[in-house]
Amino acid sequence: MRRELGTLAKPTAVRVARHLVAAGQLLEDDPELALEHAQAARRAAPRLGVVREACGLAAYQAGRYDLALAELRAARRMTGSVEYVPVMADCERGLGRPERALDLVASVDRATLDLATRIELLIVEAGARRDLGQLAAALTVLDVPELRMRSAHPAIARLRYAYADTLTQLGRRKEAASWFARAAEADLEGETDAEERYAALVSEMDVS
Repeated sequence: MRRELGTLAKPTAVRVARHLVAAGQLLEDDPELALEHAQAARRAAPRLGVVREACGLAAYQAGRYDLALAELRAARRMTGSVEYVPVMADCERGLGRPERALDLVASVDRATLDLATRIELLIVEAGARRDLGQLAAALTVLDVPELRMRSAHPAIARLRYAYADTLTQLGRRKEAASWFARAAEADLEGETDAEERYAALVSEMDVS
């Protein structure tokens, strides 16, 4: 970010940086306000990839999928990065276009992605398959070696959670409970409700 901001006049760079920091801090709790800050940065520096990325991510969090898609496309053109593709594909899903999401997923060379981005792409791909009613195909997408990695990486927790959730949709509750438990083991930061989902499934199975 510093390198990109260094292309601006100092007063503008300081102003843009403040808006970007505010957008990042507000992203989870107040995405609409985060978007306002990101758009203020965009007005001052529309040709910076980091600014367009911030706009795209804030718009995504705010549920403004059409705007998010446009901004992340611009960021991708400016930076050449593919790290935005999972979010872009999820925007297509949010706009009711799962086929386009799958096309976007297929356009990426997965060998170039880091672990977290690769897993996010798998989760979005599986979600698009679920949108199309292809539950078995969604499960197959998620059944990758990373699913069984001995790791507490947050991305592994999310992958296991998505796998367990898909098993639930398929009516395979016992297997789903097992995978929710494994997701909870990897979710050291408590980013998912895997533990609660596991407990609920166990309770349902005990009752039945």
